[in-house]
Amino acid sequence: MKSAATLPERTNDVRTRDRVTRLLLERGPLTAAHLAALLGMSPAGVRRHLDSLMAQGRVDERVGAVNANRGRGRPARRYALSEQGRAGFPHAYDDLALAALRHIAASEGAEAVARFTAERVTGLEERCRDAMDSAASDSPEHPLARAEALAEALTREGYAASASAIAAGGQLCQHHCPVAHVAAEFPQLCEAETQVISRLVGTHVQRLATIAHGDGVCTTYIPPAPPSRIPSRRTPR
Repeated sequence: MKSAATLPERTNDVRTRDRVTRLLLERGPLTAAHLAALLGMSPAGVRRHLDSLMAQGRVDERVGAVNANRGRGRPARRYALSEQGRAGFPHAYDDLALAALRHIAASEGAEAVARFTAERVTGLEERCRDAMDSAASDSPEHPLARAEALAEALTREGYAASASAIAAGGQLCQHHCPVAHVAAEFPQLCEAETQVISRLVGTHVQRLATIAHGDGVCTTYIPPAPPSRIPSRRTPR
């Protein structure tokens, strides 16, 4: 009975917090009193929802300058959407990217799209290379060791990546693709990314699956290193 009674209350809380975030998106930073007036609630009730949203990382608290009309009181505390909070709202970035690539393809051809996608991943490659170079590894020249460092770098870029050894080499898995919607129409993005992975791990790689093509994860096969590239473990006599 207790859980059934609290279900409507939890549903109402979710709806109210969605209304709070919508107001912050549309109007920018607001005080709890201003939000309360807009929502027809008490300031104490609004603060309860703001505390929950801040705990979730969706809202940030900001201390503003003292308003002359407020006298000598405390600075106004305003609340604003965080980057995480903004990410929860639909955006048109994918549609804009698709429109831009369609224009390039129509006006300049497929080669121009390939050049654009190659340039687009240049920044990603540089950031990942810097992160990999600074990562400690027992075998930095070994492709699988470099793949592990690359997985950590890609995860920081939003790809939720992991690397693992298999019987005949290793594989890099990316559980999220920030450009999957666009890459579904323009596979040049996947091809450019594959070339980046190959250069960063220092060996030829093969894409086995991609999220853009409907697979659950992007999987890249990394062949084993040739014997000449594997450090010898013999101890000198």
